[in-house]
Amino acid sequence: MSNSIQRQLVVFDFDWSLADQDSDRWIFEVLAPELRRKMKTLKKDVQWTDLVASTLRELHAKGGTREDIEGALRKMPFHPAMVRGVTNLKARASPTTTFLCLSNANIVFITTILKAQGLDTLFEEIITNPAEWDPSGLLRLRRRVDPDGPQHQCKIGCSPNMCKGEELEAFLERHQPVYDRVIYVGDGSNDFCPVLRLRAQDMVLCRRHRGLEKLIAQYEEEGRLKCQVRYWAGAWEVEEIFDQL
Repeated sequence: MSNSIQRQLVVFDFDWSLADQDSDRWIFEVLAPELRRKMKTLKKDVQWTDLVASTLRELHAKGGTREDIEGALRKMPFHPAMVRGVTNLKARASPTTTFLCLSNANIVFITTILKAQGLDTLFEEIITNPAEWDPSGLLRLRRRVDPDGPQHQCKIGCSPNMCKGEELEAFLERHQPVYDRVIYVGDGSNDFCPVLRLRAQDMVLCRRHRGLEKLIAQYEEEGRLKCQVRYWAGAWEVEEIFDQL
């Protein structure tokens, strides 16, 4: 098969997939643990992106600054093997590899962390929730899918702020011709929808012991998953898989 692969797309979820931590939770664990505890109690009742947005407002009211947040993001765990793996894969002449980030985090968190890791030019596109700093230093976060506008039509279980399956298909439509292979690296239940849309020649790199593994296990056993499945627990294993492609 490798001889027939000329163009491939590598799609990364961000938290716990590319990065070795969850950026939404990390910020508050570092800067305001009492707000992190409050998030744990509210997460079943409040949509997650809305909850992060409101908690950012609380952090700002308590004196949390842009410098505090950016400093915490730069220190967030990120495995050197993942940096090596994606850098080496992108540099390889054949096949040509395009990278897409598909994340329920937000654009400020992701770009700040990528820059700190020297990966700010890795992705062709970063599809995530919009956010921007206002003059007071408050990070204003909102859903990618506006709650007051048309909603996505996902029936798989994607969160209201974004259907990753629809976003992946829209990206593929924008970037013709068709990729010979799509490799999806993910860990959470919100990665299930795009994985179900992968083809026989495609591959999911599923992180062990998290939501995605539980969801695809039955599909894989019953032969209902079209794509190939590779499991990993540490970033060094993703690097290993990339080296074998």
